[in-house]
Amino acid sequence: MKDMKFDELVARAKEIRHLYHQLERAHHTTEWTVEEDALAFLTDAGLVGRLTMAQQGRWPKGAETIPELKHKLGECIWWLTILADRMDIDIQEATENFLTKTEKLLGK
Repeated sequence: MKDMKFDELVARAKEIRHLYHQLERAHHTTEWTVEEDALAFLTDAGLVGRLTMAQQGRWPKGAETIPELKHKLGECIWWLTILADRMDIDIQEATENFLTKTEKLLGK
């Protein structure tokens, strides 16, 4: 699925978040706050760091780390998409602006 469009990523991410909100209401009677979503993202981002260290041979993990690392990288993209949506930020526009600004800064 390497040809997924950005708007499709956003739509699918939002649908999955909606399903998780249903689970949260079932288990806790309320949905997670934006702050709780941000904390969950930071937890997963930390795991990316640890898995990267393991994949590079700098942290003893044991089993093959690539499948878990791929999952966590995808999950972090999902979380960033969700956080942007919940804070009324257009993630596609934010990404485009970042890339353009950084390319100009670096002389591209």
